Amino acid sequence: MQVNFTAETEKRLKDFAAQTGRGTDDLLEDVVAGYFDGVRQIRETLDSRYDDLKSGKVQPIDGEEAFARLKAKTEAERNRQG
Repeated sequence: MQVNFTAETEKRLKDFAAQTGRGTDDLLEDVVAGYFDGVRQIRETLDSRYDDLKSGKVQPIDGEEAFARLKAKTEAERNRQG
């Protein structure tokens, strides 16, 4: 398989390979494997959350309410620190 990068990305990859003493192919293999692991983990989390909503285990909240809760938590944390 061939992968094409911008000149900047290729330079960064080669520089990092030189710093770590690893080959660019090994680094790319690790990056791609890590990416797929992350995507798999996110997919599992989303599926689980969807199942919780569908089963009624958790109830959705309105976006405005969610924002208000987040804002209140942020304000409380700021007041606690200062």
